[in-house]
Amino acid sequence: MYTDSHCHLNFPELMSQLDNIQQAMVAAQVTRAMVICTTMEKFDEVHSLAMANDNMWATVGVHPDNEGVREPSLQDLLDGASRPKVVAIGETGLDYYQMDERKGGRTVADMEWQRERFRTHIRAARQTGLPLVIHTRQASDDTIAILKEEGETGAAGCAGGVFHCFTESQEVARAALDLGFYISLSGILTFKTAADLREVAKFVPDDRLLIETDSPYLAPVPYRGKLNNPSYVPFVAKLLGELRGCSSESIGELTTENFLKLFAKTAE
Repeated sequence: MYTDSHCHLNFPELMSQLDNIQQAMVAAQVTRAMVICTTMEKFDEVHSLAMANDNMWATVGVHPDNEGVREPSLQDLLDGASRPKVVAIGETGLDYYQMDERKGGRTVADMEWQRERFRTHIRAARQTGLPLVIHTRQASDDTIAILKEEGETGAAGCAGGVFHCFTESQEVARAALDLGFYISLSGILTFKTAADLREVAKFVPDDRLLIETDSPYLAPVPYRGKLNNPSYVPFVAKLLGELRGCSSESIGELTTENFLKLFAKTAE
C-alpha cells in the first residue's frame, strides 16, 4: 500500500538491520522502496540491494554536497542508468546550506562545481528518459534556473522528476510543478516547526504527490530523533491525510500510484 520514494538503505546503520527492516516494512504495509545513490563509489552497493530485493529499486548519481568523491561523467551516469532496476538519475541538485561555515567561506560563485555536476545529471536524464531526483537546499532559484536552461520546461520529452524531501516555499513548489516535477514530503512534515510546509502539503495536487523517509535521517513523530527506516513512511501519510481530509490508506494508494507513474521503469 505505501511506497517510500527515497531512502538510503545501503548506509551501514540500516544495512546492518536490513532483515528486521524488511519485516517491519511488511508489518507496516510498505511494499516498495527506492534506494538512492549518493556517490559513484557506492553505486554498485545500491544497485545490488535493488537486485537482491523484489520490493526495491535504485538510482544513479552523486549528491550535490559530496566533495572529495569520484566526479560522475555523463557516460558514468548513462552506463549506470542502463542497468536493470535503475529507474532515476540522482540524487542531484544544489545545496548552499550554511555554505560559508561548511565550505571555508566560499561564495555562491565558488560553487560552480555543484552547478556543473547538476547539469551533467540533467543531461543524463534527458538522454535516458529517466526522471531526476532533485535535492535543493537554500538554492532554489539556481536549481529552477538551471533546470530551465537545460531544457526542463515541463513539455513533452522532458525528463521531469521529483523535488525530494521538500522544505521550500509554496512559490518554489509552484515553480517545480510548472516544470512538470512531483513534490515528495518526508517526516519533516510531522515536526512542530513545519507549519509553512504543512500549507505546501495542502497545495500540491493529488497527481504530483509522493512520500518518503529519507532514512536513516528525519524520523517522523513519534520517532523523531531516532534512526529512521522505510517502515515509518505511513506516519508521513497519516499527517498528510489529516491535512488533506482523507485517510492514511488513501494517501498510501495515491502516492504509490504516482510513484509507479513517475518511475515507469519499475514495471520492467
